Formats: sequence, structure tokens, C-alpha cells
Amino acid sequence: MKSNSEIFFKGVIDVSPLMIPVIPFGLIFGILSIDIGFTPLATMGMSLIIFGGASQIVLLQLFSGGASSLVIISSVGAVNSRHLLYGAVVSEHLSDLKLVWKIIISYFLIDQAFARSNEYLKKSNEKNKYFHLIGGGATCWVIWQSTTLLGIILGAAIPEKLGLSFAVPLTFIAILVNDFRKVFNVIVIIVSGLVATLGFNYIPYKAYVIVAALTGLITAMILTRMIKKYE
Repeated sequence: MKSNSEIFFKGVIDVSPLMIPVIPFGLIFGILSIDIGFTPLATMGMSLIIFGGASQIVLLQLFSGGASSLVIISSVGAVNSRHLLYGAVVSEHLSDLKLVWKIIISYFLIDQAFARSNEYLKKSNEKNKYFHLIGGGATCWVIWQSTTLLGIILGAAIPEKLGLSFAVPLTFIAILVNDFRKVFNVIVIIVSGLVATLGFNYIPYKAYVIVAALTGLITAMILTRMIKKYE
């Protein structure tokens, strides 16, 4: 049986290649947050509490656009709702753990850690295999917090005249580039993008992000059923 530390560091090693794109993402978040007007303390607090790159960028975008608190909280919750699915998938491997451990692991259950640890959890018969997930999640946590801090330092040094708000949409475009390879994904992106663009002026309370996301999910569900039907 492998020790807790052995499994932990295997998680660190397995997830490390996925940390390369996290570094610029964290830097951008820290810089943008300062540029928009958040204090360094609020920025670090956001990364420590929310600990979700995409949802934090959404928060900045909506805040800078003047959205209400309700819309911002709802949007961040909608973006982070994918973690409920992650939890449902790994729950069978954590059923024997105490509640305290489940809470700790849920905090580290982010995209990259789930992607690597889910495979390990399925193959391993070790009782302490969940340390792989903690190792992967802790690695991402360290990278995200440190790059956010570095972004704060850089953001404070950049003159306000330069303005970095344009980096928000550029960041999302970079995230979506890989999805343009599949027609299915392109259709969903176009539909949700059109709804968000048109809804910007017509949907009240700046709720166009939520409506666009729900529309995208419904479109994906319909397309998935159509594809299965004709297979």
C-alpha cells in the first residue's frame, strides 16, 4: 500500500502539466481586478474564497459592467455549478470518509484536479487514493494564489491610462479556441453568444449572462439527443 505522501505527490506530478495555462490566467485576473478598482485584499480574498478562475473573471466583467449583486452572485454560481457534477462523479470513492475530509476535498475539486484524479480514482484500489485529488488540487491552489498575488503587484505598477479591461474577452476567446474544432461546440457557442449580444440591451438587470448560459445548455441538450437519435 502506498503512503499518503506518495499518492499526494503523484497527484502533484500528474496535474503539473495542466498548470501552464493557469499561470497567465491568474496573472490576468490579478491585474484586471486592480485595474477595475478592487483592493489587493479583496482580490486575494476572492481567489481564496471562490477559487474558480472562470467564475472570478465573470465576476470582474459583470462588476465592471454595473450588474447588480444578485446577477453577479447568480452568474458566479451558475459558472461554478459544474463542480456539483464533479462531486457526484467522485462521491463513490469518498463515501467512507468523514465529513471534514469531504469538505476539504470539495474545496480542491477544481477542473484540472478532477480531470487527472478521476482517472486515478477509477483505477486505484488504495483506501487513501483520495490524496491524489488533494495533491492535484493543492498544486493548482498554490499556482492560482501566487499568480494572483503577482498580478496584483504588476497591476498596481501599471498606469491606469493603459486600461486592461479588454483582456477579459480575450481571455474567454483563448479558452474557447480549442472548442472551435467541433461543429457541435461551435453551434452552442454561436447560439449562446447571439443571445448574450442581443440580450445586453434588452434583458433587464444585466442577466444576459445567465440567460445566454441557460440557452447554451438547452441547445447542447437538444443537439446531444438529436445525435444519439440518428446514431
